[in-house]
Amino acid sequence: MSPLSGIRVLDLSRVLAGPWATQMLGDLGAEVIKVEQPGRPDETRSWGPPFVNDGSGDAAYFLCANRNKSAMAADFTKPEGAQALRDLAAGSDVFVENFKVGTLARHGLDYPSLRALNPRLVYCSITGFGQTGPYARRAGYDLLIQAMSGLMSITGDREPMKVGVAVSDLFTGMYAVVSILAALRQRDLTGHGQHIDLALLDSQMAVLANQGMNYLVSGNVPTRTGNAHPNIVPYRDFATRDGRIMLAVGNDGQFAALCDVVATPELARDPRYGNNRSRVEHRATLEASLSQAFATWDTVEVLAALEQRGVPAGPINDLAAAFADPQVVARGLVRTLDRDGTPVPSVAFPAKFSGVDELPMRPPPLVPPS
Repeated sequence: MSPLSGIRVLDLSRVLAGPWATQMLGDLGAEVIKVEQPGRPDETRSWGPPFVNDGSGDAAYFLCANRNKSAMAADFTKPEGAQALRDLAAGSDVFVENFKVGTLARHGLDYPSLRALNPRLVYCSITGFGQTGPYARRAGYDLLIQAMSGLMSITGDREPMKVGVAVSDLFTGMYAVVSILAALRQRDLTGHGQHIDLALLDSQMAVLANQGMNYLVSGNVPTRTGNAHPNIVPYRDFATRDGRIMLAVGNDGQFAALCDVVATPELARDPRYGNNRSRVEHRATLEASLSQAFATWDTVEVLAALEQRGVPAGPINDLAAAFADPQVVARGLVRTLDRDGTPVPSVAFPAKFSGVDELPMRPPPLVPPS
């Protein structure tokens, strides 16, 4: 039995943050019903190329966030559509939506209306800026949130740079899952559901992590440092004779082993580099010495030598190399699903549960008939 077997999720979300959350709930065994408006399906079905070669016209983007769901069409702007959704909500455990503030209230699908029908309902609203505050009624997209949260100010080398995937959406989706599971636990204890108000901006600010605290503690505004780490040295990429590698030295023992492999033991005994605090203070001279040392090695050879000594280092893969990596293959991360006779790839839920042989994986649904 999957961890969330018996939980029904009514999913009125589109694009990425909400669908990512409901996909995770589906991966964990919940029944997820994806609701799409007739003639106006989830926008990501058209966000391509590439498109799936099964005649559906669906983009690969849609497939990344909508497995393990069934789909239905309902126009909540019409009385009969809104009533159908109220009827479903009355028998559901979770309701997820990401419409602009106030949209669903006009159709009797807001939390107070549905709570009256189902006091045990956990209702999760995902918006760009939350249900309150001066920006509450603004539309929010991941790119804007990466800019407004400060994430772009600490990403890249010189110009503002977004992360290669929509991390603000994805983090919000993961916070949604955690919050929903917490609310379900509380419901089991009290018998009452609740409304969860999640904002992309709040979530992205929360995951600024050490960079956010660096600023709050010191008052110094972090800046872009490329691949270098603001708090750990050496922790960045280095050029080899025939390419580049990524190095992530997290403690003094690893640093000593690194010096034994690529430089000299004396470097580890230099008082300027005796601990991480000193290495951060003398970053420039240490990285210059290491750069000279790495430049004498071939990539494959130095990675093998570092691995033998337990120094964390690795190649800088493109996606083809990453998906072909023997560790990724061994973990079974890529699965092939049958979508009405057409095989489509999918990336499996990453957690493995000792009490479950294999989590369910069903292909994303086709556009539901109107």
